[in-house]
Amino acid sequence: MTRTMLTDEQWKKLFYILRQINIYNKPNLRRTVEAMLYRIRIGCPWRDLPAYFGKWSAIYHQYRYWRKTGKWQQLMTIVTADYDSEWLFIDGSVVKAHQHSIGAASGCDEAIGTSVAGNSSKLHLMVDACGNPVHVELTGGQVHDSKMANRLIKSTIKKETKAVVADRGYDSSNIRECIFEHGAESVIPVKSNSKSNNDTLDWYLYRCRHLVENAFARLKHFRGIATRYDKLKDSYEAAVILACVFIWLPLI
Repeated sequence: MTRTMLTDEQWKKLFYILRQINIYNKPNLRRTVEAMLYRIRIGCPWRDLPAYFGKWSAIYHQYRYWRKTGKWQQLMTIVTADYDSEWLFIDGSVVKAHQHSIGAASGCDEAIGTSVAGNSSKLHLMVDACGNPVHVELTGGQVHDSKMANRLIKSTIKKETKAVVADRGYDSSNIRECIFEHGAESVIPVKSNSKSNNDTLDWYLYRCRHLVENAFARLKHFRGIATRYDKLKDSYEAAVILACVFIWLPLI
């Protein structure tokens, strides 16, 4: 179970941040957080958490409470505060929705749609110049990558940003204008049916787009992220944010 646990150094960093967002220092706090990490790393149901962590229901209710009170988003905001915004890379990735994630009592679609992959969700991710995740949005799997681009850009772009890099699926005047309005360059190849050409495209920078693909690969090391088991959109989003935080921990 060691690989699903936090080192003392990682816990020290995380504990400091948890106290910043007013999470009470209960005696079993570390074990509760490690249970949440175990669950997204292994992809098991809450009920199947090892007894070592304590009552699964108490851990689940704590996870849900932090989700409802915005603690996970606050945590993400703090750990990504100093991201390298010189270059930003954007992309989307489909996540298969397990049959257990279907049929939420809310009656809403909960960001699960039908695509060529069947029932699925889609992660829309922005990473910084070092390839670290800085913002993520969740939609149904049938939603085109470009639909969430402007929201991602507006949430992450800074005055220091020199370029936003994406594949040709993001080739639209609306996205390019959004980037231009923020004073950055759009490094996006034009589509084959475009009247423009790629003569001025920075191909060296475009080749660095593998950074966002690498970020998806790191996120999907977590089995609870690679396949969606959560019925509720907010629960799965919280799991993705938690995975992003664990990716950032060694870097802060």
